[in-house]
Amino acid sequence: MSQNSVSVTVRDVTKRFKNTKGREDIFAVRNSDFVVAPGELVTLLGPSGCGKTTTLRMIAGFELPSSGRILIGEEDVTLLPPNLRDTATVFQSYGLFPHMNVADNVAYGLRVRKLPRAEIETKVRAALGLVGLSELADRAPGRLSGGQQQRVALARSLVIEPKVLLLDEPLSNLDALLREQMRIEIRRIQKSLGITAVYVTHDRVEAMSLSDRVVVMKDGIIRQIGVPSAIYSEPDSCFVAGFVGKVAFFPVRVESAGEGGSANCTLSGKAIRAGSAAAGLKGGDEATLMARPESLRLADAGEGAVDGRVTANVYLGSSVECFVGTDYGEILVQIDDLSASRLHAEGAAVSIAFDEERVRLLPTRAD
Repeated sequence: MSQNSVSVTVRDVTKRFKNTKGREDIFAVRNSDFVVAPGELVTLLGPSGCGKTTTLRMIAGFELPSSGRILIGEEDVTLLPPNLRDTATVFQSYGLFPHMNVADNVAYGLRVRKLPRAEIETKVRAALGLVGLSELADRAPGRLSGGQQQRVALARSLVIEPKVLLLDEPLSNLDALLREQMRIEIRRIQKSLGITAVYVTHDRVEAMSLSDRVVVMKDGIIRQIGVPSAIYSEPDSCFVAGFVGKVAFFPVRVESAGEGGSANCTLSGKAIRAGSAAAGLKGGDEATLMARPESLRLADAGEGAVDGRVTANVYLGSSVECFVGTDYGEILVQIDDLSASRLHAEGAAVSIAFDEERVRLLPTRAD
């Protein structure tokens, strides 16, 4: 199974739902604009109601944009029905036919296309081999695990060799271990085929582990687009910072800031340097200092920037999560090198210090 990869372009797309009860119309998506490069896997990430599934449905053709254009490769497919777009969608529900065995479920799309029987059998064998289900071709869907059923659904979408693979929260029905295994499998399969893919999820771990790039959405608006490492380490807003990972926020005053570079600020009168700052911040601004758990360390009381008391130590095997009650709320400090760190007992007075190269200044404003 080989793919000739194509791009997907969402160009200034808006989706407005008319309100028939005399109230204001509902904007599910507002002026979305992004490009998925050939062979790239891009994830639409955001909370429920942010417009990510509506965007995917517009790419698939199940919804039509109120304005804007959608292109697959160089072809404008904005008004084309789903069957003429050469896409395949893997849904949250597996949607397998219970009266058909695994092979027949996978073959269904090929039979609709009236391919020769020998070609169908060859393609089905290849698709089942790709998802590791060759030995279960004759099994009924009801005798499969959730992870196996999702693999069948994935094989059924891939066997028709679409130009674009669309995945709408395909792992949300699986338990944690199966989700982790399937994330690895989906990434492996997508890269081995070189197929262009758009993935929708509200799970930040899925987004960060699967994606070449992440599109973070809220209230129908794209808030940030970037590679996972940049979205995590260099978010543009408090919303993005909080949605993609554990984080602590501290109110500070900016003393000086360079465009995109380091910045100096004060927290309750204590001078702190931040390794990076969002664009637009300048001296005199009120801002928010963002700190990930791994960018914090514990010191004896009075030696750091923020004093508090240990409320809980949570052992995770290779690391410890230490929760510290402070005037800024409960702060999570991640301790990775247990051999070099002295754990403070619960109730102990401590101080939190910053790894200045790993903290970031963000604008203080409603997202």
